[in-house]
Amino acid sequence: MRPGRLTAEDYEDAVAKDPVWGPRIDAVRERIVCVEDPQYTADYHDPDKRSIANALRIELNDGSVLPEIAVEYPIGHRLRRADGIPLLIDKFERNLKRKLSEETQRKILDVSLHQDRLEAMPVDDFVSLFAVLE
Repeated sequence: MRPGRLTAEDYEDAVAKDPVWGPRIDAVRERIVCVEDPQYTADYHDPDKRSIANALRIELNDGSVLPEIAVEYPIGHRLRRADGIPLLIDKFERNLKRKLSEETQRKILDVSLHQDRLEAMPVDDFVSLFAVLE
């Protein structure tokens, strides 16, 4: 874990076991209080809304409280597809780079980002693109 953008590696066991970051993460976890907002729960169960709302309020050591931040429809919600798809593609590309050659990445993206090509490709051919031989 390092300052800046979170990546998949930040959620892996190595970070939790890290002698510097592990205790820091545990100290933050001990301070977190999670409280249900009944309206958020009702909105989640409402089939017309299906909100996935969450809010965050931070209280500082001196007792002052930062303004609450609430998000009713986070990135990934069906009502925010236009916002989420470019971020999802970026994440997909980043994770392909973790293990696959540039040529393999290009082949996967060439198929994955074009629905007609993806639907025309046999499943076993598509899956074989992801094989990592070490």
